[in-house]
Amino acid sequence: MTDQHVMNDDEPKVVVRDKRRVDPDSGVVRPAVEVESDDALRAFESAPQAADSEARELLADLQRVKAEYDNYRKRVERDRIAVVEQAAARVVAELLPVLDDVELARQHGELAGGFKSVADGLDAALTRLGLERFGTPGDEFDPTRHEAVMHAHSGDVTTSTCVDVMRPGYTFAGRLIRPAMVAVADPVDPDPSTEG
Repeated sequence: MTDQHVMNDDEPKVVVRDKRRVDPDSGVVRPAVEVESDDALRAFESAPQAADSEARELLADLQRVKAEYDNYRKRVERDRIAVVEQAAARVVAELLPVLDDVELARQHGELAGGFKSVADGLDAALTRLGLERFGTPGDEFDPTRHEAVMHAHSGDVTTSTCVDVMRPGYTFAGRLIRPAMVAVADPVDPDPSTEG
């Protein structure tokens, strides 16, 4: 048997096309050759546009994911601060009866010596943390901050006024912890026929 390759009709034939514009033998410029497939040419020409479009889509996706992450990070930080403030507010709210007892001792002159310095230190520390006391006689009555336990009419006031404070109110970090318990005086109605 010889090593000859026999061509079979089933095998595809190799076709070589010379696409050079100048004939190497004669030096004559050949006529332009028609492109066999316009689809291939369009696909080749649109490849940069498709890549640019895909790059824009990927950039938009990246920007959206970054914005979502930034919002998530801000929300987590805001929630963390809120949890810390709520925990501190609960601790401070538990200390309010102690502060009431200290204030009663101060009003009765029983706050002296070492206990006075402890009470002053406690007040100063809670004030630094953001605890604010409110409710003094003469304040205008605010139903969102005051709890009225007594009510009267007086010719000495022009608006609803707190005339006595039975228990001070407190805010912590701008939030109401406890309303002030007060006695309220309303102005006297000049026309008795409008009472009712």
